[in-house]
Amino acid sequence: MQKYRQLLFSLSIFSSLAACAGNEPASQNAPDIPAAIKITIDPAKTYQTIAHFGASDAWSAQFAGKWPDAKKNGIADLLFSRDTLADGRLKGIGLSMWRFNIGAGTAEQGEQSGIKDEWRRAESFLNNDGTYNWDKQAGQVWFLNAAKTRGVNSFLAFPNSPPVQFTNNKKGYADNGKPNLSANKFDQFAGFMSDVIAGIEKKTGILFDYISPVNEPQWDWSDGGQEGTPFYNNEIAGITRSLSKALLEKNLTTKINIAEAGQIDYLYSESNKQGRGSQIKAFFDKNSAEYVGNLSNVLPVISGHSYFTTSTYKNAVLKRQQVSAALQTVPGMQYWMSEYCVLGDNEGEIKGEGKDLGIGPALYIAKVIHNDLVNANATAWHWWIAISPYDYKDGLVYIDKNKNDGNYESSKMLWALGNYSQFIRPGAIRVDVSGISENEKLLISSCKNADNKLVTVIINSDGAPAEVELTVAGKQASSRKTYVTSASVDLQPAGKIESASIVTVPARSVVTVVDLIR
Repeated sequence: MQKYRQLLFSLSIFSSLAACAGNEPASQNAPDIPAAIKITIDPAKTYQTIAHFGASDAWSAQFAGKWPDAKKNGIADLLFSRDTLADGRLKGIGLSMWRFNIGAGTAEQGEQSGIKDEWRRAESFLNNDGTYNWDKQAGQVWFLNAAKTRGVNSFLAFPNSPPVQFTNNKKGYADNGKPNLSANKFDQFAGFMSDVIAGIEKKTGILFDYISPVNEPQWDWSDGGQEGTPFYNNEIAGITRSLSKALLEKNLTTKINIAEAGQIDYLYSESNKQGRGSQIKAFFDKNSAEYVGNLSNVLPVISGHSYFTTSTYKNAVLKRQQVSAALQTVPGMQYWMSEYCVLGDNEGEIKGEGKDLGIGPALYIAKVIHNDLVNANATAWHWWIAISPYDYKDGLVYIDKNKNDGNYESSKMLWALGNYSQFIRPGAIRVDVSGISENEKLLISSCKNADNKLVTVIINSDGAPAEVELTVAGKQASSRKTYVTSASVDLQPAGKIESASIVTVPARSVVTVVDLIR
């Protein structure tokens, strides 16, 4: 780096002399010498503890999990592997959480389900006579096992709809925005979920750590686009109480995570969803009629989705600061950002429509992750569909829409998430970063793992490279390694750097810096 600076300085002198000879101002031709941005990381000043980075198996895993072994294993490696290839590249992004969709049975209904897209229907373990078939959802179970084999230790189950046998209209989606489950079926629904947890454990040896009993209860779910149903907060509380009891009766240690809000606004405000918003207060304020925080198996965690709240960046920051402030009203309360992909037009910044494997969407996703971690203090961050067959910015891995076989390819969104998930491991603590104001073009966050590895992620959205000088307050940093995701490379290691404090961050890239601190 010093030689690089000397070269730039020599070029500057040469250009100045040449300009004087031609009676022109030297500043017109002299190249700019980039000044390193001085950043201080303070491991002693700490924030939230990170639980996991994850993604869900809805809906394509039901088919991709039945593809030829080499291909489905290749997909699983991209999502879960922490291995390093012979040339030093990383095999995958090392997700630490896998979300399993418990189907409602629309796949068995076929076209009569009213869900036109076969890939958005889901099988159910429940038979019409009340018995169970544990050979159902076989493709999803394959990926569940594949995640465990590759070292994933956290698993979450979630239904989008109660089983069609229980719903009011006997379909997996609602009528006219009305909740599709009556209160007298809450116990049955809870019994079903606890039966599935026990059945999957018996079949695979995997006990789900968590279950989210409802999904985006603010939306109408009446268009037949997928399984889903709205619920009011009082109904969510009733389902949660029934589920708590059912899990305890079966001696299952699975914890309940609520409430998968469709937008983060609904965590702290009613907005336009009376009776379905202000969910932090509704479920965790002791004076609330919907209070469930006293149940032993309900996590002190609220989950929400970052959809439709990520642009502009300034507005996104403000919304996440409101989430953080609302969390502070409940001692010990945590926030999981439990679902995101690019939806809508996002104030014209990026559109969800149109598959794009390039660096543009990856930079946008990285900024969302940064914002959720730094400004909302999220302790978990989860992508939506890990495997996509769609012409949409919703996939980490893209596959042909073929039920039996096909091709697959990774996206830059996968690798940008990997700049976080591969290195920031469960139990890592976010630490303070100072020396730079919140600047959308250059964003920096840092976390300390339990093994004393300091992981710093730098997002450079600018069209020019940046130099960042990293100093760790009160600590010795050594054995530095950097990993780059850009238009040309996917989480590419830059090798081991013993002593240099300055990191060159390429234009339009995400760089992870790993230091061993003592």
